[in-house]
Amino acid sequence: MSKGTAKAKHFDLLIKPIVTEKSTMGSEFNQVTFQVAINASKPEIKAAVEGVFGVKVKAVNTLRQQGKTKRFRGIAGRRPDYKKAIVTLVEGESIDITTGV
Repeated sequence: MSKGTAKAKHFDLLIKPIVTEKSTMGSEFNQVTFQVAINASKPEIKAAVEGVFGVKVKAVNTLRQQGKTKRFRGIAGRRPDYKKAIVTLVEGESIDITTGV
């Protein structure tokens, strides 16, 4: 796999950063939260974050978030399931998710 295709795969794994009150509190512990591809593994997520942002990752914790059932005009619908990754960075490293990559 060439370097260009590996970089494209990294961008396919990391869908978007999650910015909530709870994920912002994680920044005190050097943590960043991302929504990732549903089939992404922890080693793939670690490689993607290190490749895209150029930082060292200490640990990756993942969880599957079930989609909510919502109603619109009386018709029940369902939001899709997604996977969340809480990435802990090595001491001294940081990611500024407010700027583009």
